[in-house]
Amino acid sequence: MAFVTGLLLIDAPASALNNLGLMEGTMTDNAVGVKFIRTREGAYPYVSAQAFRYWLRRTLERGPWGWQAAPIYREQKVAYTDANPIRWWDDDLFGYMRAPSTRASAVAAREADAAAEELTPVTETVTRASPFRVSTLVAIAPVRLVNDFGVMARHEGDPVPHEHQFYRATLQGLFSLDLHAAGTFSYRDKTGYLNLDEERLKEARRLNLEELPGEKAYRLPQDERMRRITALLEGLAALEGGAKQTLHYTDVSPDLVMVAVTKGGNHIFGHVIGTDEYHLPVIKVEALRESLSVFREEILSQVHIGWVRGYRDEERARFEAALEREDGLKPWKNKIEIRHPREALRALALELRSHPEWLA
Repeated sequence: MAFVTGLLLIDAPASALNNLGLMEGTMTDNAVGVKFIRTREGAYPYVSAQAFRYWLRRTLERGPWGWQAAPIYREQKVAYTDANPIRWWDDDLFGYMRAPSTRASAVAAREADAAAEELTPVTETVTRASPFRVSTLVAIAPVRLVNDFGVMARHEGDPVPHEHQFYRATLQGLFSLDLHAAGTFSYRDKTGYLNLDEERLKEARRLNLEELPGEKAYRLPQDERMRRITALLEGLAALEGGAKQTLHYTDVSPDLVMVAVTKGGNHIFGHVIGTDEYHLPVIKVEALRESLSVFREEILSQVHIGWVRGYRDEERARFEAALEREDGLKPWKNKIEIRHPREALRALALELRSHPEWLA
């Protein structure tokens, strides 16, 4: 099976992209802190994978790709999507879990939702492991968290003080997309694989989807699968989101992307980013060279590198020089393509269209 395997860097020059809520022991009663990992070396700010996926979902919903987002339903303390990957692109690529409930309140809520949104009935618990996987976005080096003190003073009387934390960091994230699983829906009676119950199987048969009897699965047409995958890749390049944007306005679209199609789910780029003496990102040429050599037989596509000009230009020049050196990356020069991140991910999508066997 083939996977889209990628790494991205986000430059956060003065940011508070994912907050943990109120902090204790501060000068004010309404001090908001950021999420970070505490280590002996210092604090590593991070953005949770849940937040990252939320940013991407919202970006895809607002974008020009025709993304079909599943409606969301609420029953008291339970929330779920329609859990129909045949209709909804995010149910397909981001996964789901939905269980039937016999409580009177739940039945009433489902009936009301079905009248408004044509909720797909569910006869048994359906689950789908997400074909799209992401890591936590973590700073590549420890930083000093800044406590910013402010006041609300647009009124008569004493000002109201408040605090919040922010940081200056480069965040790194890993992502992977199982190309075989995208647009392929199993009815195996196993947690994570019972994507289709009897109602959804009826819909698959009615739409004459391709059946894969050996896998106990149905599959969407190739063009439809590629539309969804292309939208996901282009949405990654146009990523928007993050907390405290009215105060810090951080562009969270990737400044650097490294991505390829590989035979396995192992991440070949996980250790190629390092830092210099100023805690700024560098590409570890020897680590990348070793990874490309070790995984030579498993790299199916070009290695697409998206790099925004103006971001770490000196490091980019050093990397491009390494492509000309025999002891650097020259043996891989024809395999590596450097362009803007949006162009890099679009080029990958075009390459996928030329190799339908990667989605088999």
